[in-house]
Amino acid sequence: MSEQNTYQVSGMTCAHCVASVTEEISEIPGVESVDVTLETGAVVVTSAAPVAREAVADAVSEAGYTLV
Repeated sequence: MSEQNTYQVSGMTCAHCVASVTEEISEIPGVESVDVTLETGAVVVTSAAPVAREAVADAVSEAGYTLV
């Protein structure tokens, strides 16, 4: 069964930002999908197993943004 978690990311301003965050989070093992809403900064991560918040924070940081 898939698990869904919602995070808030600050600093995104355009479609390129969304693509960068999506790409980095998608590389985390077990992540099945990433849905980013630019206007609110909401990021919904669907995964096969629980994903550590630190892993998501690291991926967001790698993309150049901040997990709130």
